[in-house]
Amino acid sequence: MSTSATDTNATLNEITEPEQLNELETLRHSCAHIMAHAISRLWPQAKFGIGPTVENGFYYDIDLPVKLVPEDLKKIEKEMGRVIRENAKFERREHSIPEAIEMFSKMEQPFKVEIVQTLQSQFGATSVSTYQEGEFTDLCRGPHIENAGKIKAFKLMSLAGAYWRGKETNPQLQRIYGTAFLSQAELDEHLNLLEEAKRRDHRKLGKELDLFDFHPVAPGSPFFHPKGTIVYNRLIQYVRDMYAYYKYDEVITPQVFDTVLWKTSGHYENYKDDMYFVAKGVDAAHAGKQNAEEADLAVKPMNCPASTYIFSSHKRSYRDLPLRFADFGRLHRNELSGVTAGLTRVRTFCQDDAHVYCTLDQVEGEMNKIMDMVIKTYTIFDFKIEDLEIYLSTRPAKRIGSDEIWDQAEGALKRILDKMGRPYGIDEGGGAFYGPKIDIKLKDALKRKWQLATMQLDFNLPERFDCSYVGSDNTAHRPVVIHKAVLGSLERFIGVFIEHCAGAFPFWLAPVQCRLIPITETHIPFCEEFGKKLQRLGIRFEVDSRNEKMGLKTREAQMQKIPLMLVVGDREMAESAFAVRKYGAKDSLVMKSDEILDQMIEMNDLPKKPFQI
Repeated sequence: MSTSATDTNATLNEITEPEQLNELETLRHSCAHIMAHAISRLWPQAKFGIGPTVENGFYYDIDLPVKLVPEDLKKIEKEMGRVIRENAKFERREHSIPEAIEMFSKMEQPFKVEIVQTLQSQFGATSVSTYQEGEFTDLCRGPHIENAGKIKAFKLMSLAGAYWRGKETNPQLQRIYGTAFLSQAELDEHLNLLEEAKRRDHRKLGKELDLFDFHPVAPGSPFFHPKGTIVYNRLIQYVRDMYAYYKYDEVITPQVFDTVLWKTSGHYENYKDDMYFVAKGVDAAHAGKQNAEEADLAVKPMNCPASTYIFSSHKRSYRDLPLRFADFGRLHRNELSGVTAGLTRVRTFCQDDAHVYCTLDQVEGEMNKIMDMVIKTYTIFDFKIEDLEIYLSTRPAKRIGSDEIWDQAEGALKRILDKMGRPYGIDEGGGAFYGPKIDIKLKDALKRKWQLATMQLDFNLPERFDCSYVGSDNTAHRPVVIHKAVLGSLERFIGVFIEHCAGAFPFWLAPVQCRLIPITETHIPFCEEFGKKLQRLGIRFEVDSRNEKMGLKTREAQMQKIPLMLVVGDREMAESAFAVRKYGAKDSLVMKSDEILDQMIEMNDLPKKPFQI
């Protein structure tokens, strides 16, 4: 993701040197300026904030004398077309700080003046650059396309609100999102994918398929209905089968802890704004202890500190390591209401979370096993392994532990990644506050990237909780801890996977795996008898014995995206068979009952096959 020079979080190097952007980013960066230029013509009183590029497009934050509505986007696009046809050049100029302040003051652009002042006071800048395109001048480090006419395919997408510099005490600006592509064909493909994303929206499908819902009584927290709970529990069972193969032991830990634990772990100092705190007992609650500084207890946002108590419950030897503790504990995080988004960002969730206590020499082997879990899992869920992106996420500004510890941890992960032989990028500052990590992003069917799996290397947790084992030299040593998740948050994974498969779950995961449809009431007993066999095999089924037309019954089964529909009439019953129709198929295939059962058993066991010893 790139940012324009107007981003006040830029480093001094980013201010003084033009950013290296690829061709598409440069085009979008320039299109943001064209949009601002058009807006300055339509509303000369407009005051401009920042206008960075983002993934798949750009935006600009603007203070306008009118409240924009979606219809205004067409008006802005029309004016942008005029600006582009004028084909003015983008011309870069350098200005001293006093010159820039005077220029933007005369232009009555207070946000630009503030940015220039910030660049001087916080980053020591002595000069800034602007780009002029036609009669419009903007503060920017560039780069830009040569002239406006090179923009061939663009579209303004949506409107939003944004506080200046992200602070609620600052003015609220209007944010306009747009996108641009190198060709109209690429833009059309992008817009088609967006329309498909609306059809696949997991919040929409969640209601249509009766999987889950949300209610104001529990903001940002999903209610899973019976069918959604089946999906949820099947995912947990999948992970448990995987754990049996890789020799992980499952544990259960408390939900609420004394704040002493969170202060020891570093969460209180580095994460308390995202935590829920409670007072200890009724008397304390009545005493008004409601904020973090006064609270005695906190609901866990992460499982990691709890595992240290299980590790230290026995005297450990190097022969015991690695110890792998898996915890499906429910977590709570105080997400702002503005960032919660269906299942992909919630306030309460469960992870396929585990903590591996091992020696430094064992880290590489454990990391390779976790990567093996990732590859096998994403293959089972029909994600393209060749599209996986791996990142080494390094130390953030807000962290615990010495630089020497971070050097050791980052160095270890880098060596492991180099040995894996897979290409990877560096996410500077993207690590957890307690350690660096390897993050893995995948692409869904709509080419969107999601970060789900993570492997985090932690030298600080064992130190802070005084965890130790007896080494081969008969002296105490510190273990290291690997935090691992493959699916990540189960809620988030379900949301992502619903959109990836458009709600058409694979047979083994579907809430209802097959629906038996008798043509008349005389065929109902045959369906019920077959249903007993399905029940013994653990197959989830329904019998649609309603006195309705066949067209309605089959259409409803398709709308519910049930993997298999088994229809029986006189001919099928005489042959002990069903007309089998798979979801999405136009035609049916008559199959014997025993053959159907064999295929169902095979499809139901699919996720276990990679983990069978």
